[in-house]
Amino acid sequence: MSRARTRPDESNKPSYITAEGYRRLEEEAHHLWTVERPKLTRAIAIAAAEGDRSENAEYIYGKRKLFEVDRRLQHLGKRLDVLTIVSETPKDDGRVYFGGFVTLSDEDGQLRTLQIVGPDETDTASGKVSCESPMGIALLGRSVGDEVVVPRPKGEACFTLEVVSSRPPTTK
Repeated sequence: MSRARTRPDESNKPSYITAEGYRRLEEEAHHLWTVERPKLTRAIAIAAAEGDRSENAEYIYGKRKLFEVDRRLQHLGKRLDVLTIVSETPKDDGRVYFGGFVTLSDEDGQLRTLQIVGPDETDTASGKVSCESPMGIALLGRSVGDEVVVPRPKGEACFTLEVVSSRPPTTK
């Protein structure tokens, strides 16, 4: 694996994001800038006042943590500048669109619901799948009843589209 694949995307390539995802990234940046960073700078100043910085664990840890926060803020600033917000609701014509929800059944008949989102807001634990992932690419433009084959490292998986909606499914 090349090192280039392990670094964050700094190509300024525009990506799509939902309005909710953009808001979450803005909130993260705001929280880091107004809460976390000032807390760390105060802790570093207190640790620095204690004397010898070369053997001061709180000072060293604080500086490392501050570097991580600054690096994340820099990344978020670059990404927020190039993201394209898709704020319109997807069409409700039975096809899968960016921002839409789809319920799939796998080969075992188990159902799972996914939302197609941008790569910056992907969260597989909450069912948010990137439109640029193999699953997202396979689903975009498909309709209810279609079967999709998704390449995976451990082999292909086959899914059937059961429900397509522009709104999240209601829980009962």
